[in-house]
Amino acid sequence: MPRQPRSTLPQAQLEQERSNDEIYERIYVAILEHRLHPGTKLGEDRLASIFNVSRARIREVLARMAHEQIVDLYPQRGAFVARPTPEQAMDVFEARRLIEPAVIRRLINTLTPDKVARLRQHQELEMDARRRDDKRAVVRLSGEFHQLLATLAGNTALARSLRELSTLTCLIIFLYDAPTANSCRADEHSSIIEAIAKRDAARAEKLMLEHLDHIEKSLTLHTATMEVDLEAVFRT
Repeated sequence: MPRQPRSTLPQAQLEQERSNDEIYERIYVAILEHRLHPGTKLGEDRLASIFNVSRARIREVLARMAHEQIVDLYPQRGAFVARPTPEQAMDVFEARRLIEPAVIRRLINTLTPDKVARLRQHQELEMDARRRDDKRAVVRLSGEFHQLLATLAGNTALARSLRELSTLTCLIIFLYDAPTANSCRADEHSSIIEAIAKRDAARAEKLMLEHLDHIEKSLTLHTATMEVDLEAVFRT
């Protein structure tokens, strides 16, 4: 029996991983942009049909998201977009208040002109989305700003933690009805960037903590359940 070329299996595996990553990102961005609401059921059959893959592939993606606390898995019931409780919401902000000042300190210690330019480019994208009143883009870019800080700081563990916390924060903002204009204001991001550019760690940390306080204080206890059409969310 002829041996299978060594390159085909790794390539097939690579294609599967790439496809899984693409599915993950599609679902992740839909959550980040508030197109998928907290508590939305993520049916394996429907998602497999939408993405034209097997249920097993969808199950792998949902298991990854559950590990990152973005999705809740229930035996016999399936997968649902995470629905953080008020107590869990407070835990998220407590964690962010511990992590984000450390991110800022590390970023300033390794700051380069290119890193400052990337922050300002991202801020311009956010400002453009606000000018166009593209609310979905504003929500996504606001969350990605905090992730970008961690990525530029160069600590992969911090970046991974902040990605998960930022996504949970987006769910919390939607679930507890925090107005985007008040919860993650563009001028606060701009002030943080300017303090970082000046290498003023104390001011940058203070501004970040005030920023997180503003988001937390904008929350209410509105928890209305909304039905979502999965096909419409992922329609291209």
